[in-house]
Amino acid sequence: MKNTIEKALQKQKEAKAAKQSEIVEGKLEDTVQSNVSEDSKVTIEKPSPSDLEPPAETVVAEEKEFTNKKSPLDEFVIDFARLDKNGHISLNGERKQINEEYREIKRKLLANAFGSLAKTLHNPNIIMVSSSRPSEGKTFTATNLAMSIASEQDKTVLLVDADVLKPNVLNTLGLERRKGLMEYLTGDVDDISDVLYPTNIDKLKIIPAGKSHHLSTELLASQKMHDTVNEFANRYPDRIVIFDTPPLIGINESAILANFAGQAVVVVEEGRAKISDIKMSVERLNPDMAIGFVVNKSVHNDTDGSGYYGYYYSERSE
Repeated sequence: MKNTIEKALQKQKEAKAAKQSEIVEGKLEDTVQSNVSEDSKVTIEKPSPSDLEPPAETVVAEEKEFTNKKSPLDEFVIDFARLDKNGHISLNGERKQINEEYREIKRKLLANAFGSLAKTLHNPNIIMVSSSRPSEGKTFTATNLAMSIASEQDKTVLLVDADVLKPNVLNTLGLERRKGLMEYLTGDVDDISDVLYPTNIDKLKIIPAGKSHHLSTELLASQKMHDTVNEFANRYPDRIVIFDTPPLIGINESAILANFAGQAVVVVEEGRAKISDIKMSVERLNPDMAIGFVVNKSVHNDTDGSGYYGYYYSERSE
């Protein structure tokens, strides 16, 4: 990559030098023709290449600008066949049971985000996906929701891996690690757009978690994070933002993130999650949120007697 950049910069410098040389020659020739008689002998010295080279600081600035320009290499390329093989929703047009289940779940979330209830919620288009305990399928649910909503005709999705303790979004989608949310909050990158990556799903963008940090709680609770989430919520009226957060029990980061979101999806593994854990999880959420539950890894019998895993969403009853 470095060699490619250097070659491109060298070509830019040579082209600029040639152009400046032509301009200087043109100006000098015009001066000779207008001010010197035809029989006068005038020696015109061409500027040396070193005179035409831009200052060193200009080259550095140009290289930085060139390096920071977005290119197709910055795009996350999601392998749809791999996701299909691993049990995710299908993005190849195949009509699968799991696709239908996530369609049903997202309809309720979208209604809360943009319907009449939206006026009663703070940041209704910000959805946090969590669970009581680890390994109940929250990241699986968050990624499927993001991809399903991205298939809407008039909605865009930003998927944020906010599980800064054990990030799993990129691993789940089969993507390489990159800088993310933590680098932005610590100031290692200047702008949130520097870690907001496009994907080969047209309406889906991803912000990775980034590197771990011993002050992750304080960074997530910072004014910088607060302002960033407000921008997420209000800048694009058609955008849904999904935060994949740490489990709710025993982790402070999740309680902080709950203050930013207008909706919460709590993933519950059938046969494993305890009622006491579910109640404790709800208590750690903002009581003004719209809270729903997805029952994950629930085995049911289809009409032909075969079993399949189901994903069912239900809203909290008051």
